[in-house]
Amino acid sequence: MNKPQTVNIEGPVGAQALGILRGLPGVGAEHARKGQLHIGDRTVPIRVEAKTRLDAAQAWRFVHREERSLAPPLLVVAHQATKEARRILTDHGIGVADGQGNAHLELPGVLIHVEAAPDGGRRPQPAGQPRLAGKAGVAAQALLLHHDRAWGVNDLAKEAGISVGLAHRVLARLQTERVMAAKGRGPKTARTVADPKALLDLWAEEATDRGVVRTAAYVLARTSRELLDRLERGLDEHGIRHAATGAAAATLLAPFVTAVPVTELWVSAAVPAEEIAVAARGEIVEGGNNVLLLQAIDDTPLAFAREVEGLWVANDFRIYRDLLGDPRRGREQAERFREEVIQF
Repeated sequence: MNKPQTVNIEGPVGAQALGILRGLPGVGAEHARKGQLHIGDRTVPIRVEAKTRLDAAQAWRFVHREERSLAPPLLVVAHQATKEARRILTDHGIGVADGQGNAHLELPGVLIHVEAAPDGGRRPQPAGQPRLAGKAGVAAQALLLHHDRAWGVNDLAKEAGISVGLAHRVLARLQTERVMAAKGRGPKTARTVADPKALLDLWAEEATDRGVVRTAAYVLARTSRELLDRLERGLDEHGIRHAATGAAAATLLAPFVTAVPVTELWVSAAVPAEEIAVAARGEIVEGGNNVLLLQAIDDTPLAFAREVEGLWVANDFRIYRDLLGDPRRGREQAERFREEVIQF
């Protein structure tokens, strides 16, 4: 059996990036003024860039830049990189390695692929800037829903129902991330979404719903549509805020999901799950459920819900985010929904 050859990477990067690369199995790394990859007697030109943190928005900046570049292939080395950022770079042929031990670099005759332990929820922290979760996440969804308009701070605060201060911090962060572009100065500054794809991916990876309680329930119905209709009638009669999400909602907007084993429903945090189940003419069960009631610590997941065919459903971006979290065919269904409904 032939012994695997060691890949040696040279590039103008600091000690931290070199340490990350040297920690990968079968990889050596050295500081050099010129970037090159050596394997056996072959030498391949390569560019190496180091980042402290790498999120989805920054990954898209690399993608857009490389689309216009005729330079040698790029390898991005980051102390911290999100799973979504790594996926974006890998999907667009850009190499990536991070301090958690993940790496992917594919060149003619060269393949480095290492997967570390799961991320464990750790994401690069945007120092001093708001993470796009909670009310800041509502602001991000407002920007996505109206990504073709110009925004002032007061406009965003009103649309998202948040403070002017938080709206300013969200816009400032997104401008720093180059997701938004600004024209003008001071109070008259108008900001527009420059890269909706990057904004969606950034929000999707940061949009964590705190303290979500998931309650399994069963409501008698023969089809998923009949189930939605019964849920709608019962909750509407009792004035309980709600919105279908996940695969059940996706079937109303893009009927590509062949089966919906469990209907997911965001419901008001102010009403006990037991009362919601009764209002829906169902019951809470420990197994064999066809409904999953989702309650966060507040009603931010219901932001921008709207009626479709007489049923309340979550906004398109919330549906996409919830599909991503589905352990069954989540990523596949989410990307199909994004392609057919969101279209960026």
